[in-house]
Amino acid sequence: MRSIYGVYLIVVICFGMYISTFCQEDSDEDITAIYIVTLKEAQATAHYYNEMRSVNHSSRHGAYGKFDVHKRRFRNISRTDRRYGSYIARVHDSLLRRTLKGEKYLKLYSYHYLINGFAVYVSPLQADKLSRRREVANVVMDFSVRTATTHTPQFLGLPQGAWAQQGGYEFAGEGIVIGFIDTGIDPNHPSFADDTSDGQYPVPHHFSGICEVTPDFPSGSCNRKLVGARHFAASAITRGIFNASQDYASPFDGDGHGTHTASVAAGNHGVPVVVSGHCFGNASGMAPRSHVAVYKALYKSFGGFAADVVAAIDQAAQDGVDIISLSITPNRRPPGIATFFNPIDMALLSAVKAGIFVVQAAGNTGPSPKSVSSFSPWIFTVGAASHDRIYSNSIVLGNNVTIQGVGLAPGTENDTMYTLVLAAHVLNNDTTVSDDMYVGECQYSSYFNSDLVQGNLLICSYSIRFVLGISTIKQALETAKNLSALGVVFYMDPFVIGFQLNPVPMNMPGIIIPSPEDSKILLQYYNSSLEKEGNKVVKFKATAKLGGGLKANYSNSAPKIMFYSARGPDPEDNSLDDADIMKPNLVAPGNFIWAAWSSAGADSVEFLGENFAMMSGTSMAAPHISGLAALIKQKYPNFSPSAIASTLSTSASLYDKHGGPIMAQRAYANPDQNQSPATPFDMGSGFVNATAALNPGLIFDSSYDDYMSFLCGINGSAPVVRNYTGQDCWVYNSTIPGPDLNLPSITLAKLNESRTVLRSVLNIANNETYSVGWSPPYGVSAKVSPSHFYITRGQKQVLTIVLNATANNSVASFGRIGLFGNKGHVLNIPLSVIVKITYNSNTTTNS
Repeated sequence: MRSIYGVYLIVVICFGMYISTFCQEDSDEDITAIYIVTLKEAQATAHYYNEMRSVNHSSRHGAYGKFDVHKRRFRNISRTDRRYGSYIARVHDSLLRRTLKGEKYLKLYSYHYLINGFAVYVSPLQADKLSRRREVANVVMDFSVRTATTHTPQFLGLPQGAWAQQGGYEFAGEGIVIGFIDTGIDPNHPSFADDTSDGQYPVPHHFSGICEVTPDFPSGSCNRKLVGARHFAASAITRGIFNASQDYASPFDGDGHGTHTASVAAGNHGVPVVVSGHCFGNASGMAPRSHVAVYKALYKSFGGFAADVVAAIDQAAQDGVDIISLSITPNRRPPGIATFFNPIDMALLSAVKAGIFVVQAAGNTGPSPKSVSSFSPWIFTVGAASHDRIYSNSIVLGNNVTIQGVGLAPGTENDTMYTLVLAAHVLNNDTTVSDDMYVGECQYSSYFNSDLVQGNLLICSYSIRFVLGISTIKQALETAKNLSALGVVFYMDPFVIGFQLNPVPMNMPGIIIPSPEDSKILLQYYNSSLEKEGNKVVKFKATAKLGGGLKANYSNSAPKIMFYSARGPDPEDNSLDDADIMKPNLVAPGNFIWAAWSSAGADSVEFLGENFAMMSGTSMAAPHISGLAALIKQKYPNFSPSAIASTLSTSASLYDKHGGPIMAQRAYANPDQNQSPATPFDMGSGFVNATAALNPGLIFDSSYDDYMSFLCGINGSAPVVRNYTGQDCWVYNSTIPGPDLNLPSITLAKLNESRTVLRSVLNIANNETYSVGWSPPYGVSAKVSPSHFYITRGQKQVLTIVLNATANNSVASFGRIGLFGNKGHVLNIPLSVIVKITYNSNTTTNS
């Protein structure tokens, strides 16, 4: 079973019969690899953007709502010109032929919408030849990537809040297309049917994607809900690691992850969640009326590669999606002068330029600092938090000791106590522990004496082999059934320390005791109750009853930041210098999330063959935001991506359901015993508030030109910017340092004495008077002016924030700025300062 922490993938350079003609063993210079090549001529959208800049010039000065601001008309223009793509592909082919005359190579993709470039399979010497061509801007080796709900709509207040504002769940997200770059989708799942009782709805006119047809994704798989589906695997196929039998050369999901994430964001409302014959309520996506477009670029057996992901992003933008959702992260921090300069992030920058809101999972590498794997300010990075629903299970021992555990299982009947038998004590005469040291994991019924097990509770061990997927709960339950056991009790192997289990479905009474300490209590009671003759057990006297874990409990304190959720500060480069950018941007529910599961989903053995699965990770948090962003886009169709990011951020909650501070787990082992109040480097602006996000009052807006000015301000970045975008930094009259980007947060990696930061807000609501309050970070004094202002609809207001270091300190400290409107709007702006240097830090005084 793959854990929530993700699978680390190995880039295979030369492997398999498919590419044997390209692989050479004579020298390292002949070892072929996949390279992403970008050309100096700008991509299609850049041409159209330049043509339309004068038309859309007002977008930088107008207002929202009824004002026609940030309407990306150039997207529609470029998308309709299908001839451009084939022309660009011919240009790429010509360049390869002229450069690599008579040599072997394989072009995988031509990128022509967001990036003018291609992915090609060549040797390092051939890559060097390409890099020397005057037409070529950049050559980067391909790299690998990895994958990073019945109750969460209620926990987020959607039925009475955001959905009600849209006219009910029947209309929530209508007309919005969310593009998912993931492991594909199961088109037959009821979460993606278009024949629901809520009525049919048309495919949005602005979307022009297609649905691939293959034997396992036949004609008719797509509909008015699932409006597009493609797959991208050329990089993996070229490497010879593509396994068609389990990876599926089609949009079909053989993993389960993609089906899960798509339904979290956009699954139909009211779909019954039935697992192992038990009903767990009805599921709904955050925007159940929105449309789904799938771009499969990740696979069960190997993960994915940047070349395929970039091709998927390029196609999604060309098709006209409104939102791109990526529950994936790179396997390594990008090399170079800044983490922002990598093929995926730069393709996403072009997507943002085209008006597409981009959401990415923060990664599951927490809780250590600088573990976040989503870097750029134009990407909305989402961390994972808990929600208040838990499934508690318990076992009551014959000595009246109660032990808590997990397991989505029925309990034993009435209050009857049943005999406990340890797997190692009920072996048949032909089996000993020396025959199989893992016999206690109950994987093979042939090892056991059914006469001793029948009608009793079988005790099995849960070891690291379950975490690795070598042993499974499902197989142990099968063993118990074959032996006519009444139920199963799993105790935790002492070598599995602090591991957090997703509740596992069981079709018979059962429980998993996740605590090694509690497991010792169980075993001590069991052993003390045995009647033995020598080393032989002659009577089992220990008894117990199981409470069952099918009933949900909603008393849990939530949200809290999960230990696996990746943390800031945002690393600017491989030297781990800190960027002046806050990451993550926000947190959303990501722990114990029920959502749709593929009929062939093999990511979790315990849910194999089920229609739904409960999963945890930032992969589950990101699509919550993708779906909620669809609700915002529906209400404010002319919002830019940064405006959507602003409204989600400034409206976020800082408190849990009981009014206390949101807590963050700080350790992998025993995380609930190691937690403290969350900071912006744990939760960004806070926990998403879906209803407040639909009525933000003021917004912070940033444009593509702002992001370009930011990139151009990085030391030595001009040639890299040119390589990736085809644009020269001299076009931009001035650069913008990270702290001066007009983001709804302020982050300073280093405050050297004093710094003045400006922020501009735009009023999209009615006229209102605001007062400004602030609490500075430790070691910093702050002043914001004006402290009061009146702002009319469509008007902008500049805020001046002056920060002064008052103590020398290199430990990050945090504060906040609050904007409080007299008509109820409240905006939250987090302040983060890492290194503080005062004026007299390097001087000495005489006393």
